[in-house]
Order: sequence, then C-alpha cells, then structure tokens
Amino acid sequence: MLDIKFVRNNPDTVKENIKKKFQDDKLPLVDEVLQLDQQNRDIKQEVEALRADRNKISKQIGACMAQGKKDEAEELKKKVQENADRVEALSSDEKQVEERIKKIMMTIPNIIDPSVPIGKDDSENVEIQKYGEPVIPDFEIPYHTEIMENFNGIDLESAGKVAGNGFYYLMGDVARLHSAVITYARDFMINRGFTYCIPPFMIRSNVVTGVMSFAEMDAMMYKIEGEDLYLIGTSEHSMIGKFIDTMLTEDQLPQTLTSYSPCFRKEKGAHGIEERGVYRIHQFEKQEMIVVCKPEESKIWYDKLWQNTVDLFRSLDVPVRTLECCSGDLADLKVKSCDVEAWSPRQKKYFEVGSCSNLGDAQARRLGIRVKGTDGSKYFAHTLNNTVVAPPRMLIAFLENNLQEDGSVRIPEVLQPYMGGMTKIEKK
Repeated sequence: MLDIKFVRNNPDTVKENIKKKFQDDKLPLVDEVLQLDQQNRDIKQEVEALRADRNKISKQIGACMAQGKKDEAEELKKKVQENADRVEALSSDEKQVEERIKKIMMTIPNIIDPSVPIGKDDSENVEIQKYGEPVIPDFEIPYHTEIMENFNGIDLESAGKVAGNGFYYLMGDVARLHSAVITYARDFMINRGFTYCIPPFMIRSNVVTGVMSFAEMDAMMYKIEGEDLYLIGTSEHSMIGKFIDTMLTEDQLPQTLTSYSPCFRKEKGAHGIEERGVYRIHQFEKQEMIVVCKPEESKIWYDKLWQNTVDLFRSLDVPVRTLECCSGDLADLKVKSCDVEAWSPRQKKYFEVGSCSNLGDAQARRLGIRVKGTDGSKYFAHTLNNTVVAPPRMLIAFLENNLQEDGSVRIPEVLQPYMGGMTKIEKK
C-alpha cells in the first residue's frame, strides 16, 4: 500500500505505474482518492476549528454565568450544542471517507522497481540465467505419478474418495523422500544463518489483508466458517504477520526466518494436462524464508534469497533457471519478483518451483511494522519472501532428473543422511 502523501505529490507517477501493470481500469481510482483525501483534510480542518470555537465559547459561558448573564449564557450553550452536532456529523463523514480511502489505497498497485521488464503476463517474463546443464536421457521418462506408482509411492484414488480432487496420499520411500527434502531444506537454511520457526497455520483477516491483495485473497484462501480465521496459503503470511504492530530497533534488523508449514490453496481456474498429479494441489508442505530489513538493504537481501533456492536445487543435482517477472505478472504489493524454475527432462522445458519477492514497505505499511532509527526517526521496514522448497513440485523435478534407466531413482549425496543412508530408491 502506498503512502497517501506520495500519491498526493506524485499522481502522474502512480498513474504511469498502473499503466505499466496493464491495469488501466484502476486509473480513475487515483483521481477519486485524491478528491477523497482533500475532502478528508477539509473535514479535519473544520472539526478542529469547531472544537477550538467550542473551547472559546465554553470560557465565555463561564464568564457570563459569573456575571449573572444567564440568558446570554443559554444562547452560548445552544451554540456549543450546534457545534457538537456538527462535529458528530462530520466525524461520521470522516469515518466513511477514510474507509473508502483505505479500500482504494489497498487496490492501487505498489510502485515497481525500474529494473522490472514491462510485459502483460508471465509469457513475457525474461530469463536471467541458467544453472546446471539440462539433460535429456536416452530412455523415456514417465509422468511423475507413474514414477511414484512404480515405488508404490502415491495413491490418488483413495485420496479422491477421502477429500476429492487435488489431494494425494504419499507412501513408503516417496513419502520418506518428501520428508527428507523438507528436513534437508530446513538445515540448509539454518546453516545460512536463518532462524527456524514453525508458525500458526491459521491467520486472522487483518493479517490476510495486510500481506496480500483482495484478488489474491479470493483466489487462494480457505476461510474457517464462523470464525475470523483463514488457512494459510503459504507460511510467509503467518511469518510476516508475526511482526504486526511492532516497533523494531535498527539493531534488531534484519530479521531472517525460515519456516515449515502445510499450505492450503483453492487453486481456481482450468488446469492443463501437465498440472495433474501433484503439480497443482489444494494441500502441500513447504519450507519458506522471509526477511524484515531496513529499506536500503532490501535489494541486497532479494539477491541473497533467490540465490539460496538456486543453490539448494543445484545441491540436489537439479538444473534450474531464474526468470525476471514482468510488470503484468507482479502481484499488486510486489516491487520486484523472480521465479526459480527447475528443468523437466520429460517435458524438455523448465517449470516453476519457487518465487522470490521484494514487497518494499507495502506489507509493513498495512501491518504497522515500523523501525526506530538511532537518530529517533521512525519508518516502515521492508519485507521479502522466497520459497526454499515445496516438495510436491520439487519431487517432480527430483524424480525426473535423478531417474535411472532401470527405473530406480538416485539419491544425491547430500540427501542420503536424511534417507537413512539409502543411495537409491528401487522399483517395488
């Protein structure tokens, strides 16, 4: 969410940013919020004048009463009541105006970084760099669920009976592999200086609207009926929410946390053939990383965060690439974002396995996450997040890239201690 003062002083910049995000339908909101802002300031000014006048009249009433001028005092009392009625009416108007301003300000997108490429959607994202050599083996690679079934590692049919489409049972060595990847990712991030945390898996509505846009909220979140609680779609929401309404000192920054959680998502929309199995599902587990830092440090942390994911996947012998998200593919709160994509030798292309985002002070402004400087100044922190690993998609990349011609799956050396020393998974 932008500062209303910034919008007031830079309306053309805000409008140009909206155009760069191809959201021209939001352009009228800028003029509307500026009119409401002026109206709100006029209301406050009138209320302040009325209250000052009331204090002045109250003193006059006291003087009249002391002088025995009761009739004059009564007339002044009527004026005080008129002022009070007017203040009450204006206060009601002020509340409505401020609610509308807040709603609009939470809809106007954040100012994107100048380095973000301009494009309408993810088809115009820009490849930054590839890491590792993508290999296409001489033998055929089955669909990921077929690989899992060869190890008796997945049961979609039973899951469908129990919970419907978008759920699964992982079994045996595949389930163990899933847990091993999560545990390895946890230790990987701890070794990079991050503090491990298991957060609440449900959050209140004020946290939801603090960390994401209304459109994202509607598309992703499951609400608990009858309660002000939502199941988290990613642990970054709960982790950033940890700092709601806090005043941090500069020596407490940066806050670097890595978290484990299950994640729950509606996943609305049509899904293609390559999104069957465990690619796009309603429930999965993930290791996440978040940073709360000083504004001048957020660009440095952004590069560190996506590099962590690249390094993790390369340690598991999975080739990856990074993609710069274009303006039209950025969620409204994001300043800059890149995707990490893993190589699929079966599809002969890359697919998304993680996303790194710098949100500037947008989340901090909504949630009230402030910093007190050594000079006594107060400002909003910057927040960032990135996927360490989400095993359902990671499993697809892992199984395809480590599949051997005999149907077994090789276990990279770094993961072997988490698999009880196993060097490979063999067909059952």
